[in-house]
Amino acid sequence: MPDTMHASAVAFGGRAVLLTGPSGSGKSTLALSLISIGGILVADDQVVLEPRSGELWLSAPEPLRGQIEARGFGILQTPRVEASAALVVDMSDTETERLPEWGSCEIAGVTLPRVRKVESPAFAAMLRVYLLEGPQE
Repeated sequence: MPDTMHASAVAFGGRAVLLTGPSGSGKSTLALSLISIGGILVADDQVVLEPRSGELWLSAPEPLRGQIEARGFGILQTPRVEASAALVVDMSDTETERLPEWGSCEIAGVTLPRVRKVESPAFAAMLRVYLLEGPQE
């Protein structure tokens, strides 16, 4: 049976970013920013984790599928998709380095690259480019 994690996830081109952190850390806000630039919601608030063939597949639990919380506005309906995790963003910590070393984390037995949130209006765009183009070789 798959695990569930308190997180949000958005995908571009079948590759998802998993947004982790405590309540109020900005996961849904960043997810909405990603959706506004062409991302598709995987899940908000609770993410189902399923390791398959060395990848971590992400989806939403049934009661929350296609829904995202817009704090101060309400619950919004949006298209949704299942996708393979390509990156984890730790929303509980802010990156201060200009060119940081990336970390990694293990979730449900799968190791993924991990970055801290970046306090920049371009952060959603950075994530979009990474998910669509991949890491620099």
